[in-house]
Amino acid sequence: MKLKLLLVLFLFSISGIFAAQVDTLRVESQVMKKNISNVVIVPESYQEGTENLPVVYLLHGATGDYRDWVSKVPAVKAYADHYRLMIVCPDGGFTSWYFDSPVDEAMQYETYVSRELVQAIDQQYRTIPSPEGRAITGLSMGGHGAFYLAFRHPEVWGAAGSMSGGLDIRPFPNNWDIAKRLGTYAENKTNWEENTVINLVYLLDGRNLKLIFDCGVNDFFYDVNKRMHEKLLERNIPHEYVERPGAHNWEYWTNAVKYHVLFFHDFFESSNEVRQ
Repeated sequence: MKLKLLLVLFLFSISGIFAAQVDTLRVESQVMKKNISNVVIVPESYQEGTENLPVVYLLHGATGDYRDWVSKVPAVKAYADHYRLMIVCPDGGFTSWYFDSPVDEAMQYETYVSRELVQAIDQQYRTIPSPEGRAITGLSMGGHGAFYLAFRHPEVWGAAGSMSGGLDIRPFPNNWDIAKRLGTYAENKTNWEENTVINLVYLLDGRNLKLIFDCGVNDFFYDVNKRMHEKLLERNIPHEYVERPGAHNWEYWTNAVKYHVLFFHDFFESSNEVRQ
């Protein structure tokens, strides 16, 4: 009861005016030869101090863009203030799936987010430029993207999350333009098998990357999330997994994101204690 009361008081306290600063940073992608917009949320403590801050990269879903999180869940600005961290919301393209597409040279979002954007953020802001100071999560396509990028780039991120993520894309060969990024499943099976997140668990050693993911039981991605949880258990990979009532919608993600940010805050705090 006390924990519930504390959570209610915290949510009430952040419902007022946000002090965090919201920037739009345009980053030139050399690999895609275009400028890409990204939301950067900087806490009030950044302007007041000189310390380097950790960064949470927050990915949008299919058909969304970089403005989705800050416009649909304005509380993320308060989370940045409360936990003294930065939040970066990249534009991941309409349906990029955050791949470096093997069939479309114009869609190279793995390289953009994991290398070009991270480098730009570290150059423009006072960050902790190491995996101990970076986390990544997202919803739906962005949940797939967050795990995909973190599994493949442990030198960049130290913690990763997924909300209602498409963690196995193979059951959906005709949905959300995935075939445009990988080719059709019938003719490009290897592309699909090598780029679906559930098949990338072999990259994890169970020590370096902290994981959290969740899905609503009424979500069309529920089965693939449950299978991901079971596979991680089989491989003895530590993780936090939650399934609860909910569907594939912003009501669910508004609730889910606050637990992810808390998880990352705890990760950053523990990493900071080790550094000291």
